[in-house]
Amino acid sequence: MSDTRRPLLFVLLGSALLVTVIIHVSFVPEYFPGDVFMTGLALLAGWVTYTIVFYAVGRIVSEPTDLPSMRTADIGIALFLVSALLAAALDAFGFTPEMILEAYVVPAIGIYVGLALLGWSLGRRTEAINEIAS
Repeated sequence: MSDTRRPLLFVLLGSALLVTVIIHVSFVPEYFPGDVFMTGLALLAGWVTYTIVFYAVGRIVSEPTDLPSMRTADIGIALFLVSALLAAALDAFGFTPEMILEAYVVPAIGIYVGLALLGWSLGRRTEAINEIAS
């Protein structure tokens, strides 16, 4: 990565991290569990910014010599989907978040690890493509 772009990526990382924290600390608790639609929108915005944080980390940290495999992104997407389905199954079986919030810890961890793997893999791949193109 060229040294001229590195400060811009640090700004991207810092701003995305700040937006992620603000969304998860202020907006999600404000709407959860009363307004399902707004909670979903806040979580979606938080998930996107969280993925962008790990995209920026993947761009900053990696120095690939060849094109990396996208297997990590595949694993991240699969982990995200399985965790989201597990959370939906818990709700369908009657274990709502209002009743037993602790049951959603494992799916939440899976969702965030999956998003981190996806963002990091995309960042690495983008950095490799930029290095090959230059």
